Formats: sequence, C-alpha cells, structure tokens
Amino acid sequence: MEKNYTIRLEEKKDYRTVENLIRESFWNVYRPGCSEHYVIHVLRSDPAFVKELDFVMEQGGRIIGQNIFMETIIEADDGKIIPVLTMGPICVANDLKRQGYGKALLKYSLDKAAALGFGAVLFEGNIDFYGKSGFDYASKFDIRYHDLPKDADSSFFLCKELKEGYLDGISGVYQTPQGYYVKDADVEEFDKQFPHKEKLKLPGQIF
Repeated sequence: MEKNYTIRLEEKKDYRTVENLIRESFWNVYRPGCSEHYVIHVLRSDPAFVKELDFVMEQGGRIIGQNIFMETIIEADDGKIIPVLTMGPICVANDLKRQGYGKALLKYSLDKAAALGFGAVLFEGNIDFYGKSGFDYASKFDIRYHDLPKDADSSFFLCKELKEGYLDGISGVYQTPQGYYVKDADVEEFDKQFPHKEKLKLPGQIF
C-alpha cells in the first residue's frame, strides 16, 4: 500500500462527511440499516469522548477512514476502578477495505492513545482482524463483559494493553459507556437527513 494518505484530527466541517462514511460502511452489516452514524453524532458531545483521539484518514482531499475513542472503566472485583479506553466506530471506505488502510489507521490511533498515557483499550471486534494489531481475547486478561452470562460466548470482546502489565492482577467487569446505547426511534429520525438506502435482513447479521 502506498503511503498516500494523511491522518489528522476530525474537524467540525468533517462531521457530516464522516457520518456518511460510517453509514455506508456499516449499512446492513450487523443489522438491517445501521445505527453507528448516529452513535458518533451523539458521542462527540459526550464527556467521555476523547477529542485528542478523534481521527480521520484522508487521501487526495477525500476522507476515507475514521476512528474514535471513549474513556470508560473496569470495575475490579476488589473494588478498584480501572480507567481504560474503548474504541469505535472505526471504518474505512468500502472501496478501500482489505488494502491495509484500516490497519494503518488503527496503529496510528493506538500509538497516539499510548502516547497520551492510556493503559488499555477494550472493545467489541473480530479477532481475525484485530489480532494482527495486538488485540487478544479480554477473557485472557480476566476481564468480563458486563451483563454477559458466565457461559456465554465472549470471543467478540477484545483487549490490548497500551502499557505493558497495566491489567496485571486485575479481574473485573468492563462497562460500555452509556453513550453507545441509542434508541431505534432516534436513529430512524436522524437517518432521514441522509439519502435513502434500503434496509435488508441478511445472513450473518447479529441483530
């Protein structure tokens, strides 16, 4: 992959372009339609949103990728509160997927998060992709996903330490920031601001 791209902080003028990019990327992937474009719209004004880690990837004046981070916590079994990050939505333009752009954006943004002093990132993702960037199953760090029964499959829940040993001796429950939970009716209303796209029920969707 040629390094003919730049990565910079998102600006206000980028908001709608980024929301549209996310909408195109996630449409009909996990559910009929998607909510991720509304999620980022809401998260930008959330106190837990990390403005210094709100990135866009640009090529030839076109925004081709984005990633964001939110501050959250692990509630440790011994009563301690462990500050961590969660990540996403993260995406790359559909016509540029599987060409290394996502991995480059991920590395850049994780390096920046580490430089700011954050200790670990936990989020929901596919180990086949994110494992190549140093993520592992959160269960290996003894971190549990909130509200998930003990015998349930947690292979979607991933973790990467940004500081080596940050989670040593920690066991506990990760809490998803409340801002990620949006109402379907609000998503529907927001989506009316975008060009019409057909919602499809497809194999492999999880909702």
